[in-house]
Amino acid sequence: MSMTTPPGWYPDPSAPTVERWWDGTTWTAHTRPAAGAQPTAVVVPPTRRNGRVVQIAAAAVAVAAVVAAVLVLRPAGDEPPPSGTTAAPGASASGSASATDDPAGPATPSPATPSSGGEDGNLLVDQLNGITLVIPDGWEKPQFGTDGSPTMATVDDYPCPNTPTRYCRHGKVSSRTISSALTTPEAMAREDIAKAAEQAYGADTLGNKPHGGIRSHTVVAARQAVVAGRTGYLVRWQVTTTKGPGGYVQSLVFPSPAGTEQPVVVRFAFDAGPDGPPPALMDEITRGIRPIGSTTGGGVGSSIQPGTNS
Repeated sequence: MSMTTPPGWYPDPSAPTVERWWDGTTWTAHTRPAAGAQPTAVVVPPTRRNGRVVQIAAAAVAVAAVVAAVLVLRPAGDEPPPSGTTAAPGASASGSASATDDPAGPATPSPATPSSGGEDGNLLVDQLNGITLVIPDGWEKPQFGTDGSPTMATVDDYPCPNTPTRYCRHGKVSSRTISSALTTPEAMAREDIAKAAEQAYGADTLGNKPHGGIRSHTVVAARQAVVAGRTGYLVRWQVTTTKGPGGYVQSLVFPSPAGTEQPVVVRFAFDAGPDGPPPALMDEITRGIRPIGSTTGGGVGSSIQPGTNS
């Protein structure tokens, strides 16, 4: 059983008064005030020695302010949050949710675990980047994402072509914050597509090649796309693998609607052949991407269509 701590808000190891986002692998720069971290006023009953009382109260407030400042300004530690029985961040011992404001959006089920039902049962929620994706029929949220990112995949699986003892999915979609020195969604998407292809059909983290590796690729689409009210860019490849039918991969990059404008990449990987999802489903999923909490329209992924694809 894996003991990896899932992505979420956890107490900052070096600043107990704030919470920091753990992406499943490492701490990020995203922070928010921890529940109950606000200073509270202390009322001292008046006495005959009023001057002395005022001095003591003022000294206590000053000391509390210095301690709080030192805790907040200390740099974040590198230790991950404890796994296993750790209580959900933002919840009390009784299980009730905290009322603190979340800069990434309202509280939602963890993106790395299946929903228990309700109105978000058919949504994949990326709390960190402030978006939701509609889960198609025949798809599910796997219990664990391969790299901690919010992920959905086809329910049906099959023995991998090159490693029959392992099982592959016919389709998979995941979202994450993208880190790049490039400055435009187009440049980022063109750079990321090779990583997306390698992740889906190349070698895994252990060096295994479930599809025997990638032999070649063809660019089948490269165009602008409006996603969750932000203008982005997508690049789609058809890849040929050493074993199996190969597939289609796509990198879709756009600014986060969460307020940070930090770029987000949604990666798609669909098997080719009769058992894989149709590539048109990539456009359908793109059109369904919305900001968290939005009830009216999200992306209109293929509505911007330049005259030619490069």
